[in-house]
Amino acid sequence: MASNAAAPFWRSAGMTYITYSNLCANLVRNCLKEPYKTEALSREKVHYSISKWVDGKPQKPTLRSDTPE
Repeated sequence: MASNAAAPFWRSAGMTYITYSNLCANLVRNCLKEPYKTEALSREKVHYSISKWVDGKPQKPTLRSDTPE
């Protein structure tokens, strides 16, 4: 078993790896100069669809986005 001294610093800080990687990605995106910054921020958006199931059959999907637009 590994000791706590060998634990990654993000784990010692009480973060998950996903939280740590999102934080690092945001820092890098904010350090970019234009036009690269705008381009990177546009790739950050997430779009997905949700389908409700009724009687074992999918209904019409609803498109969702994480952006408030």
